[in-house]
Amino acid sequence: MGSSSIRSFSRFCKSLGPPEKNLMVGLPLFLTIQQHSRPYIRYHITPKGLTRHSVNSHHLRFPLHHSFSSSAPSSHSKIGFIAWYLGKLEAHPLITKALSSSLIYAAADITSQMITLPSNASFDSIRTLRMAGYGMLILGPSQHMWFNFASKILPKRDLVTTFKKIFMGQAVYGPIITSIFFSVNAALQGETKGEIVARLKRDLLPTLRNGLMYWPICDFLTFKFVPVPLQVF
Repeated sequence: MGSSSIRSFSRFCKSLGPPEKNLMVGLPLFLTIQQHSRPYIRYHITPKGLTRHSVNSHHLRFPLHHSFSSSAPSSHSKIGFIAWYLGKLEAHPLITKALSSSLIYAAADITSQMITLPSNASFDSIRTLRMAGYGMLILGPSQHMWFNFASKILPKRDLVTTFKKIFMGQAVYGPIITSIFFSVNAALQGETKGEIVARLKRDLLPTLRNGLMYWPICDFLTFKFVPVPLQVF
């Protein structure tokens, strides 16, 4: 091998992964590719007759890292799921976000019950269904419309615009959606109108105040870095 071939072989081996794979696979395969790297001749019919041009085999696509990587199937499945989900978001954004919100809310409630329930208490599946239904029918669709509305009236993504969106969320959307959450959840549990009003007076302001500890950070990351079609929470 010449010096250029040695450098090429070194780069080639690095693409294969661990050193032991470099020794066992790298050299024979590299020599084989080098041996068969002569130009290929392609012919095309044109009005002036036959023309030909050469294509070097180095220009052909050769996905070695997929062929020799043991993690390729799992990475392909992850990429496949992401591509499938992005396709659903593009084709059916409202339904996809509603279902995503439902699954997230159900998972959050299950986790909450696992952490907070006493050992002798039973799991409240009806509560989880309430949370899942709220996420699918109310929160998911409303956030889809809210994020689209915010990006329409404030389309830029600079810092000033991002902070404007955060303020809008905390001053307008947050109080409205939190009030709806308390009201719907209480109504589904059988509370009367007076009891719901009393709950809002008791819990709404403390909930909004506690939310100021983390929701502005979440909103900043969402508005600044997440594309609008992917904004779910």
